[in-house]
Amino acid sequence: MQYSQLGRTGISVSRCCLGTMTWGSQNSEAEAHEQMDYALERGVTFWDTAEMYASPPTPETQGSTERHIGTWFARSGKRDKVVLASKVAGRSPMSWLRADGSPTRQTKAQIDEAVEASLKRLQTDYIDLYQLHWPDRAVRIFGGMTFQAYGPDHEGFEAILTALDAHVKAGRIRAIGVSNETPYGVMKFLEVSDRLGLPRVASIQNAYSLVNRVYEYGLAEIGVQEDVGLLPYSPLAQGALTGKYLDGALPAGARKTLYNRMQRYDGPGSQEAIRSYVDLAAQHGIDPATLALKFCDSRPFVTSTIIGATSMAQLTTDIDAFDYVWTPELEKAVDALHVERPNPCP
Repeated sequence: MQYSQLGRTGISVSRCCLGTMTWGSQNSEAEAHEQMDYALERGVTFWDTAEMYASPPTPETQGSTERHIGTWFARSGKRDKVVLASKVAGRSPMSWLRADGSPTRQTKAQIDEAVEASLKRLQTDYIDLYQLHWPDRAVRIFGGMTFQAYGPDHEGFEAILTALDAHVKAGRIRAIGVSNETPYGVMKFLEVSDRLGLPRVASIQNAYSLVNRVYEYGLAEIGVQEDVGLLPYSPLAQGALTGKYLDGALPAGARKTLYNRMQRYDGPGSQEAIRSYVDLAAQHGIDPATLALKFCDSRPFVTSTIIGATSMAQLTTDIDAFDYVWTPELEKAVDALHVERPNPCP
Protein backbone atom coordinates (compact mmCIF):
# COMPACT_ATOMS: atom_id res chain seq x y z
CA MET A 1 0.00 0.00 0.00
CA GLN A 2 1.20 3.48 -0.90
CA TYR A 3 0.58 6.58 1.21
CA SER A 4 0.05 10.30 0.56
CA GLN A 5 0.07 13.51 2.54
CA LEU A 6 -3.36 14.95 3.35
CA GLY A 7 -3.17 18.52 2.07
CA ARG A 8 -0.78 20.57 4.16
CA THR A 9 -1.66 18.82 7.42
CA GLY A 10 1.32 16.48 7.66
CA ILE A 11 -1.11 13.58 8.12
CA SER A 12 -0.22 10.49 6.08
CA VAL A 13 -3.12 8.53 4.57
CA SER A 14 -3.27 5.30 2.59
CA ARG A 15 -3.97 5.72 -1.14
CA CYS A 16 -6.93 3.40 -0.64
CA CYS A 17 -9.59 4.71 1.76
CA LEU A 18 -12.09 2.33 3.35
CA GLY A 19 -15.63 3.56 2.74
CA THR A 20 -18.20 2.46 5.28
CA MET A 21 -21.65 3.67 4.29
CA THR A 22 -23.17 0.18 3.88
CA TRP A 23 -22.45 -0.76 7.48
CA GLY A 24 -25.74 -0.81 9.33
CA SER A 25 -27.85 -1.33 6.20
CA GLN A 26 -26.35 -3.90 3.81
CA ASN A 27 -23.69 -5.02 6.30
CA SER A 28 -24.04 -6.16 9.90
CA GLU A 29 -21.79 -5.08 12.76
CA ALA A 30 -19.90 -8.39 12.55
CA GLU A 31 -19.33 -7.92 8.83
CA ALA A 32 -18.17 -4.35 9.40
CA HIS A 33 -15.66 -5.56 11.99
CA GLU A 34 -14.39 -8.20 9.57
CA GLN A 35 -13.86 -5.54 6.90
CA MET A 36 -11.98 -3.30 9.33
CA ASP A 37 -9.74 -6.13 10.49
CA TYR A 38 -8.86 -7.10 6.93
CA ALA A 39 -8.39 -3.55 5.63
CA LEU A 40 -5.97 -2.67 8.40
CA GLU A 41 -4.01 -5.87 7.76
CA ARG A 42 -3.66 -4.75 4.13
CA GLY A 43 -2.34 -1.33 5.13
CA VAL A 44 -5.58 0.59 4.55
CA THR A 45 -5.25 3.05 7.42
CA PHE A 46 -7.60 5.77 6.15
CA TRP A 47 -11.33 5.22 6.79
CA ASP A 48 -14.29 7.43 5.90
CA THR A 49 -17.71 7.66 7.53
CA ALA A 50 -20.41 10.26 8.27
CA GLU A 51 -23.00 11.08 10.90
CA MET A 52 -25.71 10.36 8.30
CA TYR A 53 -24.62 6.77 7.52
CA ALA A 54 -25.77 4.09 6.91
CA SER A 55 -26.85 5.02 3.39
CA PRO A 56 -29.47 5.47 2.06
CA PRO A 57 -30.31 7.72 5.02
CA THR A 58 -33.17 6.71 7.29
CA PRO A 59 -34.08 7.53 10.90
CA GLU A 60 -33.63 3.85 11.78
CA THR A 61 -30.08 3.47 10.45
CA GLN A 62 -28.65 6.96 11.11
CA GLY A 63 -25.48 6.74 13.16
CA SER A 64 -25.20 2.96 12.92
CA THR A 65 -22.02 3.08 10.84
CA GLU A 66 -20.21 5.26 13.36
CA ARG A 67 -21.43 2.98 16.18
CA HIS A 68 -20.00 -0.08 14.40
CA ILE A 69 -16.65 1.68 14.05
CA GLY A 70 -16.82 2.67 17.71
CA THR A 71 -17.36 -0.89 18.90
CA TRP A 72 -14.43 -1.98 16.72
CA PHE A 73 -12.20 0.66 18.31
CA ALA A 74 -13.29 -0.51 21.77
CA ARG A 75 -12.72 -4.17 20.91
CA SER A 76 -9.43 -3.83 19.06
CA GLY A 77 -7.75 -0.97 20.90
CA LYS A 78 -6.36 0.19 17.54
CA ARG A 79 -7.79 3.71 17.30
CA ASP A 80 -4.23 5.06 16.94
CA LYS A 81 -3.64 2.91 13.83
CA VAL A 82 -6.43 4.60 11.86
CA VAL A 83 -6.81 8.02 10.24
CA LEU A 84 -10.54 8.51 10.64
CA ALA A 85 -12.70 10.86 8.59
CA SER A 86 -16.32 11.73 9.29
CA LYS A 87 -18.78 14.35 8.07
CA VAL A 88 -21.46 16.75 9.23
CA ALA A 89 -24.58 16.98 7.06
CA GLY A 90 -25.28 20.09 5.02
CA ARG A 91 -28.60 21.80 4.37
CA SER A 92 -31.37 19.20 4.09
CA PRO A 93 -34.92 18.44 5.27
CA MET A 94 -33.69 15.47 7.30
CA SER A 95 -35.12 16.10 10.74
CA TRP A 96 -33.84 13.02 12.54
CA LEU A 97 -30.16 13.97 12.85
CA ARG A 98 -30.72 16.72 15.42
CA ALA A 99 -32.14 16.28 18.91
CA ASP A 100 -34.74 19.03 18.46
CA GLY A 101 -35.92 17.72 15.07
CA SER A 102 -34.52 20.67 13.12
CA PRO A 103 -33.67 20.29 9.44
CA THR A 104 -29.90 19.99 9.07
CA ARG A 105 -27.82 23.14 8.59
CA GLN A 106 -24.18 24.02 9.23
CA THR A 107 -24.75 26.50 12.02
CA LYS A 108 -22.38 26.60 14.98
CA ALA A 109 -24.97 24.94 17.21
CA GLN A 110 -25.55 22.10 14.75
CA ILE A 111 -21.85 21.56 14.08
CA ASP A 112 -21.23 21.43 17.83
CA GLU A 113 -24.02 18.90 18.30
CA ALA A 114 -22.87 16.79 15.36
CA VAL A 115 -19.24 16.64 16.50
CA GLU A 116 -20.15 15.60 20.02
CA ALA A 117 -22.61 12.96 18.83
CA SER A 118 -20.12 11.47 16.37
CA LEU A 119 -17.38 11.30 18.99
CA LYS A 120 -19.74 9.47 21.33
CA ARG A 121 -20.81 6.94 18.70
CA LEU A 122 -17.23 6.44 17.53
CA GLN A 123 -15.98 5.95 21.11
CA THR A 124 -13.05 8.28 20.49
CA ASP A 125 -12.05 11.75 21.63
CA TYR A 126 -10.91 13.03 18.23
CA ILE A 127 -11.67 12.83 14.51
CA ASP A 128 -8.70 13.15 12.17
CA LEU A 129 -10.56 14.71 9.23
CA TYR A 130 -13.95 16.37 9.69
CA GLN A 131 -15.75 17.20 6.47
CA LEU A 132 -18.75 19.28 5.44
CA HIS A 133 -20.80 16.55 3.73
CA TRP A 134 -22.39 19.01 1.30
CA PRO A 135 -22.80 22.80 1.40
CA ASP A 136 -25.14 24.84 3.54
CA ARG A 137 -25.70 26.87 0.38
CA ALA A 138 -28.65 25.63 -1.69
CA VAL A 139 -26.52 24.71 -4.69
CA ARG A 140 -27.27 21.87 -7.10
CA ILE A 141 -24.66 19.23 -6.35
CA PHE A 142 -25.94 15.67 -6.82
CA GLY A 143 -26.12 14.45 -10.40
CA GLY A 144 -26.74 17.78 -12.07
CA MET A 145 -24.87 20.08 -14.43
CA THR A 146 -27.18 23.09 -14.70
CA PHE A 147 -26.77 26.13 -12.46
CA GLN A 148 -29.26 26.68 -9.65
CA ALA A 149 -29.34 30.15 -8.17
CA TYR A 150 -29.67 30.55 -4.41
CA GLY A 151 -30.35 33.42 -2.06
CA PRO A 152 -28.54 34.84 0.97
CA ASP A 153 -30.05 32.37 3.44
CA HIS A 154 -26.97 30.30 4.21
CA GLU A 155 -24.25 30.15 6.81
CA GLY A 156 -21.25 32.26 5.85
CA PHE A 157 -17.86 30.72 5.15
CA GLU A 158 -16.30 32.57 8.09
CA ALA A 159 -19.01 31.40 10.50
CA ILE A 160 -18.60 27.77 9.47
CA LEU A 161 -14.80 27.87 9.72
CA THR A 162 -14.99 29.63 13.09
CA ALA A 163 -17.28 26.91 14.43
CA LEU A 164 -14.88 24.22 13.21
CA ASP A 165 -11.89 26.14 14.58
CA ALA A 166 -13.22 25.81 18.12
CA HIS A 167 -13.12 22.02 17.79
CA VAL A 168 -9.67 22.07 16.22
CA LYS A 169 -8.34 24.15 19.12
CA ALA A 170 -10.01 21.80 21.61
CA GLY A 171 -8.35 18.78 19.96
CA ARG A 172 -11.59 17.17 18.84
CA ILE A 173 -10.73 17.66 15.15
CA ARG A 174 -7.27 17.49 13.56
CA ALA A 175 -8.09 18.71 10.05
CA ILE A 176 -11.08 19.80 7.97
CA GLY A 177 -12.35 19.03 4.50
CA VAL A 178 -15.30 19.63 2.20
CA SER A 179 -17.44 17.30 0.12
CA ASN A 180 -19.77 17.74 -2.85
CA GLU A 181 -18.34 21.24 -3.18
CA THR A 182 -17.92 23.64 -6.09
CA PRO A 183 -14.83 25.55 -7.28
CA TYR A 184 -16.31 28.75 -5.85
CA GLY A 185 -16.93 27.11 -2.49
CA VAL A 186 -13.42 25.69 -2.21
CA MET A 187 -11.77 28.99 -3.12
CA LYS A 188 -13.96 30.98 -0.71
CA PHE A 189 -13.11 28.64 2.16
CA LEU A 190 -9.41 28.94 1.29
CA GLU A 191 -9.54 32.72 1.02
CA VAL A 192 -11.31 33.11 4.35
CA SER A 193 -9.05 30.67 6.17
CA ASP A 194 -5.88 32.26 4.79
CA ARG A 195 -7.09 35.79 5.58
CA LEU A 196 -8.31 35.07 9.10
CA GLY A 197 -6.00 32.27 10.20
CA LEU A 198 -8.82 29.75 10.44
CA PRO A 199 -8.51 26.00 9.67
CA ARG A 200 -7.56 25.35 6.05
CA VAL A 201 -9.45 22.89 3.87
CA ALA A 202 -7.18 19.88 3.32
CA SER A 203 -9.36 17.75 1.05
CA ILE A 204 -12.44 17.60 -1.11
CA GLN A 205 -14.61 14.50 -1.42
CA ASN A 206 -16.54 14.61 -4.70
CA ALA A 207 -17.88 11.98 -7.06
CA TYR A 208 -15.24 11.07 -9.63
CA SER A 209 -14.91 8.08 -11.94
CA LEU A 210 -14.37 6.98 -15.52
CA VAL A 211 -17.94 8.09 -16.32
CA ASN A 212 -17.83 11.33 -14.30
CA ARG A 213 -14.69 13.42 -14.79
CA VAL A 214 -16.41 16.77 -14.20
CA TYR A 215 -13.99 17.41 -11.32
CA GLU A 216 -11.24 17.95 -13.88
CA TYR A 217 -12.92 21.03 -15.39
CA GLY A 218 -12.25 23.43 -12.54
CA LEU A 219 -11.53 21.73 -9.25
CA ALA A 220 -8.49 19.72 -10.33
CA GLU A 221 -6.40 22.84 -10.95
CA ILE A 222 -7.44 24.28 -7.60
CA GLY A 223 -6.59 21.03 -5.85
CA VAL A 224 -3.10 20.83 -7.33
CA GLN A 225 -2.22 24.50 -6.88
CA GLU A 226 -3.71 24.82 -3.39
CA ASP A 227 -2.84 21.39 -1.97
CA VAL A 228 -6.45 20.32 -1.56
CA GLY A 229 -6.45 16.60 -2.35
CA LEU A 230 -9.37 14.83 -3.98
CA LEU A 231 -10.90 11.88 -2.14
CA PRO A 232 -13.04 10.49 -4.96
CA TYR A 233 -16.20 8.72 -3.94
CA SER A 234 -18.18 6.35 -6.17
CA PRO A 235 -15.07 5.48 -8.23
CA LEU A 236 -16.98 2.41 -9.39
CA ALA A 237 -20.10 4.50 -10.12
CA GLN A 238 -21.83 2.69 -7.23
CA GLY A 239 -20.79 -0.63 -8.73
CA ALA A 240 -21.97 0.11 -12.28
CA LEU A 241 -18.41 0.11 -13.64
CA THR A 242 -18.02 -3.53 -12.63
CA GLY A 243 -20.56 -4.29 -15.35
CA LYS A 244 -22.94 -6.07 -13.00
CA TYR A 245 -25.95 -3.93 -14.00
CA LEU A 246 -25.48 -4.11 -17.78
CA ASP A 247 -28.42 -5.23 -19.90
CA GLY A 248 -30.82 -4.48 -17.07
CA ALA A 249 -29.36 -6.99 -14.64
CA LEU A 250 -30.37 -6.58 -10.99
CA PRO A 251 -28.18 -8.89 -8.86
CA ALA A 252 -29.64 -10.01 -5.55
CA GLY A 253 -28.48 -7.84 -2.66
CA ALA A 254 -26.95 -5.11 -4.87
CA ARG A 255 -27.64 -1.45 -4.08
CA LYS A 256 -29.58 -0.78 -7.25
CA THR A 257 -31.72 -3.85 -6.62
CA LEU A 258 -32.38 -2.92 -3.00
CA TYR A 259 -32.83 0.83 -3.16
CA ASN A 260 -33.38 1.93 -6.77
CA ARG A 261 -31.29 5.05 -6.13
CA MET A 262 -28.80 4.91 -9.02
CA GLN A 263 -30.47 7.19 -11.56
CA ARG A 264 -27.25 9.21 -11.64
CA TYR A 265 -25.66 6.29 -13.50
CA ASP A 266 -28.59 5.52 -15.81
CA GLY A 267 -28.61 8.63 -17.99
CA PRO A 268 -28.33 8.82 -21.78
CA GLY A 269 -25.19 7.11 -23.04
CA SER A 270 -24.29 5.73 -19.63
CA GLN A 271 -24.72 2.05 -20.47
CA GLU A 272 -22.71 2.35 -23.68
CA ALA A 273 -19.90 4.14 -21.85
CA ILE A 274 -19.86 1.64 -18.99
CA ARG A 275 -19.77 -1.26 -21.42
CA SER A 276 -16.82 0.28 -23.25
CA TYR A 277 -14.77 0.42 -20.05
CA VAL A 278 -15.76 -3.12 -19.06
CA ASP A 279 -14.66 -4.27 -22.52
CA LEU A 280 -11.38 -2.36 -22.21
CA ALA A 281 -10.64 -4.12 -18.91
CA ALA A 282 -11.30 -7.49 -20.57
CA GLN A 283 -8.93 -6.61 -23.41
CA HIS A 284 -6.18 -6.05 -20.84
CA GLY A 285 -7.04 -9.12 -18.79
CA ILE A 286 -7.99 -7.24 -15.63
CA ASP A 287 -11.08 -6.94 -13.49
CA PRO A 288 -13.27 -3.93 -14.45
CA ALA A 289 -13.01 -2.76 -10.84
CA THR A 290 -9.21 -2.71 -11.13
CA LEU A 291 -9.40 -0.48 -14.21
CA ALA A 292 -11.82 1.94 -12.59
CA LEU A 293 -10.05 2.18 -9.23
CA LYS A 294 -6.53 2.40 -10.60
CA PHE A 295 -7.66 5.13 -13.01
CA CYS A 296 -8.60 7.26 -10.00
CA ASP A 297 -5.49 6.32 -8.06
CA SER A 298 -3.26 7.35 -10.97
CA ARG A 299 -4.58 10.94 -11.15
CA PRO A 300 -2.09 13.54 -9.89
CA PHE A 301 -4.79 15.44 -7.98
CA VAL A 302 -6.05 12.39 -6.03
CA THR A 303 -4.89 11.85 -2.46
CA SER A 304 -6.89 8.70 -1.65
CA THR A 305 -9.67 6.82 -3.44
CA ILE A 306 -12.66 5.71 -1.39
CA ILE A 307 -13.75 2.12 -1.93
CA GLY A 308 -16.90 0.43 -0.69
CA ALA A 309 -17.70 -3.27 -0.49
CA THR A 310 -20.48 -5.41 0.88
CA SER A 311 -18.60 -8.71 0.63
CA MET A 312 -15.08 -9.75 1.52
CA ALA A 313 -14.51 -10.86 -2.08
CA GLN A 314 -15.33 -7.35 -3.29
CA LEU A 315 -13.11 -5.82 -0.63
CA THR A 316 -10.18 -8.01 -1.63
CA THR A 317 -10.58 -7.15 -5.32
CA ASP A 318 -10.82 -3.43 -4.52
CA ILE A 319 -7.71 -3.33 -2.37
CA ASP A 320 -5.77 -5.49 -4.83
CA ALA A 321 -6.47 -2.88 -7.53
CA PHE A 322 -4.09 -0.43 -5.90
CA ASP A 323 -1.16 -2.77 -6.61
CA TYR A 324 -1.84 -2.69 -10.35
CA VAL A 325 0.58 -0.68 -12.51
CA TRP A 326 -1.13 1.92 -14.69
CA THR A 327 0.39 2.16 -18.18
CA PRO A 328 0.58 4.85 -20.88
CA GLU A 329 -1.33 2.44 -23.13
CA LEU A 330 -4.24 2.34 -20.69
CA GLU A 331 -4.13 6.10 -20.27
CA LYS A 332 -4.43 6.59 -24.04
CA ALA A 333 -7.26 4.08 -24.33
CA VAL A 334 -9.23 5.58 -21.45
CA ASP A 335 -8.88 9.10 -22.83
CA ALA A 336 -10.09 7.93 -26.25
CA LEU A 337 -13.23 6.42 -24.71
CA HIS A 338 -13.77 9.58 -22.67
CA VAL A 339 -13.66 11.73 -25.81
CA GLU A 340 -16.31 9.50 -27.41
CA ARG A 341 -18.70 9.71 -24.45
CA PRO A 342 -17.62 12.41 -21.99
CA ASN A 343 -19.21 12.38 -18.53
CA PRO A 344 -22.47 10.52 -19.12
CA CYS A 345 -22.99 10.28 -15.34
CA PRO A 346 -22.29 13.75 -13.83
